[in-house]
Amino acid sequence: MSKRHFIRATVATIALLTLGTAQAQNKPIKFQLDWRFEGPSALFLQPAAKGYFKDAGLDVSIDAGNGSGATVTRVASGTYDMGFADMAALMEFHANNPDAPNKPVAVMMVYNNTPAAVLALKKSGIQTPADLSGKKLGAPVFDAGRKAFPIFEKANKVGNVTWTAMDPPLRETMLVRGDIDAITGFSFTSLLNLEARGIKPEDVVIMPYADFGVKLYGNAIIASPKLLKESPAAVKAFLAAFAMGAKEVMANPEAAIAVVKERDGIINTALETRRLKLAIDSVVASPDARKEGFGQVNPARLSLMASQVSDAYKTKNRVDVKDVWDGSALPDAKVLDILPKAKK
Repeated sequence: MSKRHFIRATVATIALLTLGTAQAQNKPIKFQLDWRFEGPSALFLQPAAKGYFKDAGLDVSIDAGNGSGATVTRVASGTYDMGFADMAALMEFHANNPDAPNKPVAVMMVYNNTPAAVLALKKSGIQTPADLSGKKLGAPVFDAGRKAFPIFEKANKVGNVTWTAMDPPLRETMLVRGDIDAITGFSFTSLLNLEARGIKPEDVVIMPYADFGVKLYGNAIIASPKLLKESPAAVKAFLAAFAMGAKEVMANPEAAIAVVKERDGIINTALETRRLKLAIDSVVASPDARKEGFGQVNPARLSLMASQVSDAYKTKNRVDVKDVWDGSALPDAKVLDILPKAKK
């Protein structure tokens, strides 16, 4: 039996043995992404298109999102059973809504490092974090990088910055026009957006938070506590099927973009392939992910993040780690062994 067929059989076995044959058939799961159908969404669309969720006894529907905060809220409301959202946004929701009856929890880490970065144009003279002091930065008010900037600021002794808010489509445009000195955003999104506005990659300075002392986790798969309590095996089967599809995506990103194209026919295939590759290299198969293991978290690092988010986001209550992470549904090590070989 090939390794692929072994994993596929494992996915089906998880569903059949733990859910029971009758229950394992077509268990509905409504899933919301953090953003539009772009390159990185192939990680979820692949297992759906290839039938891996169906093999696991799940009827999974995947919808585009409009930000991690909204995804967390919709899973909390019961509109969705599971989702893909920034870990900091999840922490913020918990700390600011202590009495919410259905607070989602993270069940698998996908972006081991936050994609947040500071980006500037070289012509601005900004080369290092120290050069940001006294400058004007821009980002939407809900941007993950902007909200976590106090952590970056403290780690790099930056001071006296001012902020300009805008809608997401204007962020890179305002940087190109010179209205602001630098922006925060997801590195693999803002870089490509700048290129689309005529800026060459070599003319962009990128300061990823992960490379400058900010070891925040990024996006995780989240689940409703109701689903976890009532159908824990369904969550485990979902994660196993997801891992199988994600492994294929990382092994062949070019082919995987076809499943994104099926959901949004107007995407630029070459652009989204690059976006997917950048996401894989920078946050999914990062050195930290290889050290900790795909899908998992380091408890000490997660605790530090909880403290940092509590301070930077000025939450009503302190973030309690035990409330935001539940790794009980993670598949075994063989199923999670999906990262491609490290590039030399």
